[in-house]
Amino acid sequence: MQYWLMKSEPDEVSIDDLAKAPKQTVPWFGVRNYQARNYMRDQMQVGDLVFFYHSSCPEPGIAGIAKVSAPAHTDDTQFDVKSPYYDKASKKDSPRWACVDVKFVQKTDLMSLDQLREHKALEGMIVLKRGNRLSITPVSAPEWKFIAKKLMGVDLAA
Repeated sequence: MQYWLMKSEPDEVSIDDLAKAPKQTVPWFGVRNYQARNYMRDQMQVGDLVFFYHSSCPEPGIAGIAKVSAPAHTDDTQFDVKSPYYDKASKKDSPRWACVDVKFVQKTDLMSLDQLREHKALEGMIVLKRGNRLSITPVSAPEWKFIAKKLMGVDLAA
């Protein structure tokens, strides 16, 4: 079991959108950063837990919990010329971009970026490091447990 933080702009896909989606599942499409893609393609496994993070909004922060529900597969938006995620250099026989599917687990009270910064136990979190722009980052087991149990009151068995 691994733990992740995945950022989404709420006007693209929010935790509420995920909760309302068919089967409460969406593909995590549109990632166009190689390191984030590699996390999905090479490390994420079905069942891994995810902090669903709202970004690029008035109050960014963790808005809920999801889990990886399907292994990495081709992100079809790279081939759609009408998509903002279209990549003319990517070829169907050699796709450049991948995605995983995530499934809704639960919505939580928003845990803002400022609230996360208040805790010494979280000072190593990648999302809190200056200059971090990655949309997907690993979360250590101690960080996950601290946030989920101590700050959110959520106890999910790993």
